[in-house]
Amino acid sequence: MKTAIRSSFRAIAAAALISSTFGAAMAQDKPWANMGRDATPAEIKAWDIDVRPDFKGLPAGAGSVSLGETVWESRCASCHGTFGESNEVFTPIIGGTTKDDIKTGRVKGLEEGKSISPQKTTIMKVATLSTLWDYIHRAMPWNNPKTLKPDEVYGVTAYLLSLAEIVPPDFTLSNQNIAEVQQRMPNRNGMVFHEPLWKANGKGDVKNVACMKDCAVDPKVHSFLPDFARDAHGNIQQQNRVIGPVRGADTTKPAPKGLMGAAATVAPAAPVAGKGPNVNGLLAANACTACHGVKNKIVGPGFNEIAAKHKGRADAESYLVGKIKAGGSGVWGAVPMPAQAQIKDDDARAIAQWIAAGAR
Repeated sequence: MKTAIRSSFRAIAAAALISSTFGAAMAQDKPWANMGRDATPAEIKAWDIDVRPDFKGLPAGAGSVSLGETVWESRCASCHGTFGESNEVFTPIIGGTTKDDIKTGRVKGLEEGKSISPQKTTIMKVATLSTLWDYIHRAMPWNNPKTLKPDEVYGVTAYLLSLAEIVPPDFTLSNQNIAEVQQRMPNRNGMVFHEPLWKANGKGDVKNVACMKDCAVDPKVHSFLPDFARDAHGNIQQQNRVIGPVRGADTTKPAPKGLMGAAATVAPAAPVAGKGPNVNGLLAANACTACHGVKNKIVGPGFNEIAAKHKGRADAESYLVGKIKAGGSGVWGAVPMPAQAQIKDDDARAIAQWIAAGAR
């Protein structure tokens, strides 16, 4: 009996060994078995920058309103205005909230049928402070995203909060107190919980009472951009950043009659001819065309206007290099030119040479 049991055990063990060996051999035969490597902690850290609504993921740091104001003036105000009121480029960030909104956590100007604000600002709509912090950290400044240090992001966020009177002017925002500040966000109770978006087994919205077919009344458009204003700041199609999806519409053409589907494509900007370096590539890589058109003003003057203004100037090239690198204001009106210190000297010189030669 014992002999029979031993024989059976040996047979089972042998079968298991053959099976595991065969499985390992099969795994090794797969084309991808030996491809790639595990990501290093440093690589994971570089990608893992998201911040949750409960503030998990926030890096340690702190920034005062004063620090934020300094950063804002040098790197943000050219597009958003000194007080977040907008500066011809983006819609206002600050405005439309009251002390009562801070108490209730629901912006009255957004309530159904009670909208009293002609312009819905960012601070009116955003419910979670982590969203504001995370967006600044990831996407700003517009022309050089992800270059602000965590302390600078805390400072800029604190500056915006102070403009909205959510925190006092001498406040310092940090990863330690940001959850407390969340309790003063004007629209913190304005979020709507949609179960299907949060639960994998949630039921979809299949009982909507809105008319979906053969509707008797056409939907009303509450806000639209008039045709004469579509191209007010140049062709939006040519102002896309090199980071992120391409969304700009060709504003030199009439607005489409229907919705633009996913199949709609955006053609690249017209190439810029130039000797030596690929100037078109340099302008795109450094987001210069977000503010300057080649032949038209967007936020700042067109490159052809700059060329005409400095035509015949002996030191035009060196002057333009200085303006590119250090920025400035007053030459073309109130909108300042932010410093572009991140542009390499050789690249700045190539762009300056191209402009000085006529920007053609």
